Amino acid sequence: MEKYFNINYEFDKTEVLRSIDRQLEKDKAGYICVADGVILTTANRNADYLDIINGGMFAVCDSSYVPLYLKWLYGKRYGQYCGSQIFMDIIGMRKYRMIFMGTSPGTLAGLKKNLSQTDPRIADMTFYDLPYRDVNDFDYEELARIIERDKADIIWVALGAPKQEIFMSKLKPHLHRGVLIAVGAAFKFFSGTDTRRAPQWMIDCHLEFVHRIYTEPKKQLRRCFGILSALPSILYQEWRRKRNKPSSPTS
Repeated sequence: MEKYFNINYEFDKTEVLRSIDRQLEKDKAGYICVADGVILTTANRNADYLDIINGGMFAVCDSSYVPLYLKWLYGKRYGQYCGSQIFMDIIGMRKYRMIFMGTSPGTLAGLKKNLSQTDPRIADMTFYDLPYRDVNDFDYEELARIIERDKADIIWVALGAPKQEIFMSKLKPHLHRGVLIAVGAAFKFFSGTDTRRAPQWMIDCHLEFVHRIYTEPKKQLRRCFGILSALPSILYQEWRRKRNKPSSPTS
């Protein structure tokens, strides 16, 4: 795990999956944030939200641009591990009991149908549509009881950032075990009934945001404006940290 832009990132995909297993073996609850550009900029504007992001096990890098920034600043090569990928990697492992929380009944029904083709056990897992309400108004004790009765190992949460990260931080203290992972739009992408992810060529060219703007223009343009307005300051602050960091002693 390494800290860049004030966020504790885990870039090693193998270590991400090992950390989940270690957390479950300890019979403790934890959460993982999937940090895209919205989370990066929001966390650097809001100290309380930054504490939530860093209060979990770690964040995985859902932004294709953060690895580019780190290459420019530090000459280091890191990869993106987006929410859709970690979601399907864990589904494909076919080893965990899971519960899926968020979005609408229609999206959850489509998601259940499609994921059951990858792992037939998913047909008997719980899909729970969370009511639309302020993040402070959920009954977290009752939600924890539902999860623990289910004996879920992985709790997938799809409420959109920054709401889903706050939700996880409030739910975690009521849980005895399990790993919460917020995956944003992944439920929609794999439901077959809602927004689809960008074509692979757009993802490879760092143009996924163009596809997102096309499919949800009002929401995504607002997010892009927020990212672009905060990014110069964030990059400058990281450059300053790099410049002021003591050099390693030479042997």
